[in-house]
Amino acid sequence: MAKRVPTEMHDVRPGPSDIHDMTVLRELRRAAVWIGMALLVVGVIVLAQPILLIIGGLVFAVILDGGTRLLGRVLPIGRPWRLTIVTLAGFGFIIWTFYYAGTTLATQAETLKTVMSAQLDRLLAYVGTWGVVPERDLSQLGSQLLGGVGRLTTAVGTVIGALTSLVMILVIGIFIAIEPRLYDRGVAWMLPTEHRDGFYELSNKVGFTLRRLMFGRIVGMVVEGIGTWLLLMWGGVPMAALLGLLTGLLAFVPNIGAIVSGVLMVAVGFSAGSEAGLWAIMTYFIVQTVDGYVIVPYVARRTVDLAPALVLAAQLLFGALFGIMGLLLADPIVASIKVSLEEWSKRRANQVAPAKPAKS
Repeated sequence: MAKRVPTEMHDVRPGPSDIHDMTVLRELRRAAVWIGMALLVVGVIVLAQPILLIIGGLVFAVILDGGTRLLGRVLPIGRPWRLTIVTLAGFGFIIWTFYYAGTTLATQAETLKTVMSAQLDRLLAYVGTWGVVPERDLSQLGSQLLGGVGRLTTAVGTVIGALTSLVMILVIGIFIAIEPRLYDRGVAWMLPTEHRDGFYELSNKVGFTLRRLMFGRIVGMVVEGIGTWLLLMWGGVPMAALLGLLTGLLAFVPNIGAIVSGVLMVAVGFSAGSEAGLWAIMTYFIVQTVDGYVIVPYVARRTVDLAPALVLAAQLLFGALFGIMGLLLADPIVASIKVSLEEWSKRRANQVAPAKPAKS
């Protein structure tokens, strides 16, 4: 049969989407990559808060899942019951903390603000005698620092601010912790079949790392909070209970939390005298030494070793971009990224490694 020959020009003319020039195709792919990256950056900036809420929910789910697994080692009951016990215990502790902070520690929180104001005035007056900084700039600096202290004590004394965000994080975390495999399968379903096994392995590795990381963080919070409270109470430092609670809560944020709690501790200590101030300094170093040389190295050996400078840089960057939520979640985000990159590098190395010759 004779081949049909088109009689009209539009039968054979290429359309606007028919590109046969390989150079043009290559440049279009590169442009698509850069445009996609730009859109991704814009999307992250615009959707920063929802993304952080989801990440916060994932971190909370990791904490619940880790507690459920740990409880399963000593209590041989079904996972739903263990998850219920861990969830109720966690909510009970949160409710008790806010109740205790809002009743017993409310007066101490106001006293702490007054003490910090007086100590800051004394420090700025001493710095002003050097003549290095103008007095006007010192007063502005004092107002900014006191505003930060006031916000901190208010957050401890009352439940304000991101209540809706907290509820969303808790709800997301509980739903994910109930059946984490369901969400793993949902994400894997959107991937090509040849990449699904790798995704499951990576998900298990990241989950294991975050469970250990959060366990170590919670242990550090408990040790620092209780240790600070007992040592300060033993040394006669005022507001020992409030300082212990603040130290424990701030221990969730590495590096920055320790600095803030140390400044508060030392300032309150010296407000009661030189001996109390020196005792507060000693307490701070004892607690931070135990956490830094016992708890943190143990957790790093069992999970992923994060360089302190890397964590601090991530905290400053995430805090500047996304606020308090970015600061709180910087550590688990960096740990997840590092584990993912390490696993990706291992797979790439295995793929390009030459096959060993068979032994004759």
